[in-house]
This record gives sequence, structure tokens and C-alpha cells, in this order.
Amino acid sequence: MNVELFGRTVGLDATYVTASESDLREQIAEYAAGQRRTFDLSVHPPDGFAGDVMAEMQAIPYGETRTYGDLAEALDTAAVAVGQACGKNPVPVVVPCHRVVGTDSLGGYSAGDGVALKRRLLELERRER
Repeated sequence: MNVELFGRTVGLDATYVTASESDLREQIAEYAAGQRRTFDLSVHPPDGFAGDVMAEMQAIPYGETRTYGDLAEALDTAAVAVGQACGKNPVPVVVPCHRVVGTDSLGGYSAGDGVALKRRLLELERRER
């Protein structure tokens, strides 16, 4: 399914969450309006490394960031592998891959129009903290 977020289209694979499409859309709209900091739904990550990376991303608090290296250290792997898994996140925003940044840059972002949306999401969370 696609949702609109700050004028950008973000693709979400709703099969990874336990929520109706309307509830998922409503919660994302509330997040974008600064009225929601966490999502009230269950996420079912894939098995294996991608799921492990998603679990690490979900543990990053609203308004904070971690580097690809931080997640790599926690998972005993390489930062590049973490970045690749972040890029395959099936439910961006809900699982906050935008909170994972490079040591000296924002890094990439596979949702919406890329890094511009990542920057906008991080600005929202800094402003609403």
C-alpha cells in the first residue's frame, strides 16, 4: 500500500503489520502531524538478519538517531550490511530506518524521495521532542 507523507508517496508492505489499512494510514497521519511518537500495532519482521536489523531500528527512541556502525556493532556485522538491510525495510516510518544515519552524513533512504524525506522526518522528530 502507498501512503502520502509530506507530499511524498511512501510504499509500505502492510503484510508485515497487524492493523487495518485505515488504522495504519491514520496512525501515520497522526505521526506526521506530531500527535504520535510510537505506533500502536504489531510489526512482524522477516526471519534472519533483516528482522534483526528491524528489531534494532525499532529500539531507537523517537527523536534520537543511531549510526549504521552502532547497529552493526550490536549485531556483530558490518555497517554496509546494516545499510543494505535498512534499504529493504518493508515498513519505513513504522520501523524507523530514518533514525539510522552515517557517521558523517545522513546516509541513504529508500522511502519517498529518499534523503529529502529522511531529513524531513528527522526534523519533525527534533521539533516535536
